Amino acid sequence: MVDPHAVHRVVEAAGSHGLVLEPGGGEGALTLALAETCKEVISYEVDPRLAGRLASRTRDEDRITVVRGDFLGARVPREPFAVVGNIPYAITSKIVSWCLEAPSMTSATLVTQVEYARKRTGDFGLWSLLTVLTWPEYSWKLLGRVGRESFRPVPAVDSAILGIDRRPVALLAGEPLAGYRAFVEYGFAGLGGSLDASLRMRYPAHRVAAAFEAAEVRPGTVMAAVHPGQWLVLFDRLHPAEPPGR
Repeated sequence: MVDPHAVHRVVEAAGSHGLVLEPGGGEGALTLALAETCKEVISYEVDPRLAGRLASRTRDEDRITVVRGDFLGARVPREPFAVVGNIPYAITSKIVSWCLEAPSMTSATLVTQVEYARKRTGDFGLWSLLTVLTWPEYSWKLLGRVGRESFRPVPAVDSAILGIDRRPVALLAGEPLAGYRAFVEYGFAGLGGSLDASLRMRYPAHRVAAAFEAAEVRPGTVMAAVHPGQWLVLFDRLHPAEPPGR
């Protein structure tokens, strides 16, 4: 990323943090900008040549530590931290998985291919399985687009800023969360074509109809067109919590 305006937009979207892990530091444009707003930046660069240049460039920056290695092998910090990076697009899914599995991560602000960011945030009018599964714990937002001219070499596609934020209080946790995930995975299997048809294969038709009315989902809607918040309503109506003392 060589466009200073694009770098500023990423840093602004990420906000200020105590500790930031950066996947793929590259030439260091984003690394240096993050160090201006964050207390500590640990930048991972797998390319030895780039890592050496970045380490040399930032040797006088007390807030920056350059690690010559793969971010996917990074130790998860015990203290709260954020992930911010212009990531290698070929391993986007792996980096996102690493972030979601890190218990102390508070947010991830990632420059990805625009299609990936749109898919994960419902910008196509459809919601991915990963987004719906993780919705009780994380919010997904499209924070802006970045044109291909902001990079060197110029890629074949445009990019976007994807924001993943851990919710301060999870909407579901423990056994209810596990039950919700199993419910979503069953719904996305598409056994009946539409979501209500699939659910009627497991639940009484009148309960499915009442749940869809409560969630304001039209019968016949395909599973990917159901908003994550509506999935939560459907789960709540079809799997009501046990009353105290039961």
